[in-house]
Amino acid sequence: DGMKLPRVSLFLLVLCAVPPLFAADVVGSATPPATTIPSDSNYTGRHAADNHACEALVAAMKGQPCDIIFIGDSITQGWVQRGKEVWEKHYASRHALDFGVGADATQHTLWRFDHMDVASFRPKVAVLLIGTNNTRDTPEDIAAGVKAVLAKTQQTFPGVKTILMSILPSARANQKMAAVNAITRTFADNRTVYYLDLAAKMTPEGDSWKGLGPDKLHLTAEGYEMWAAELDPLLAKLL
Repeated sequence: DGMKLPRVSLFLLVLCAVPPLFAADVVGSATPPATTIPSDSNYTGRHAADNHACEALVAAMKGQPCDIIFIGDSITQGWVQRGKEVWEKHYASRHALDFGVGADATQHTLWRFDHMDVASFRPKVAVLLIGTNNTRDTPEDIAAGVKAVLAKTQQTFPGVKTILMSILPSARANQKMAAVNAITRTFADNRTVYYLDLAAKMTPEGDSWKGLGPDKLHLTAEGYEMWAAELDPLLAKLL
């Protein structure tokens, strides 16, 4: 009775009395889970230019048939950048849309389905490569995010055949993404969803993998040629 607590102890008591306030701040600033559609517009900072570039491609496709849609992050976006010559040779004349945006994680791709005007398209085939940017998530959560994007694709484009790509090798989280691939390959039913294991073709080369550039993440022109070589026989069966 009458004992005075040290000032540090009093501070800790006050801090512990209001954890919800601090927790709310942390949650509000954290990256949303892999299956959660973010509430922000994702049009800030370095993402803005990539989003607007994707919107321009979508707008240019309006009024034209869209038989193939490529869905994903910067690796998909790279078809019309680093892989432009390969794209022109294989897909530009086949009514294909590049719906890729740099730095997209699964949750951002979910957001774009709701905020970019693609619902009127009726592609026969969707090519989906997503998940490599979800490096903070567990393999199980990343796979759940991929499955959510897969479901969103099929919901947006009724009757579409989806080619689900393996997440490709990279120096960032290769073992984790290999674990994701072990899960996502089970999503294929070979009726509406087909799994294409491009990662298996990208054999190790030194401290990197065949088809990757100096950053050990993005594809070179050779990498896009490898992708097209694996993809085209399956497209021929589905289109």
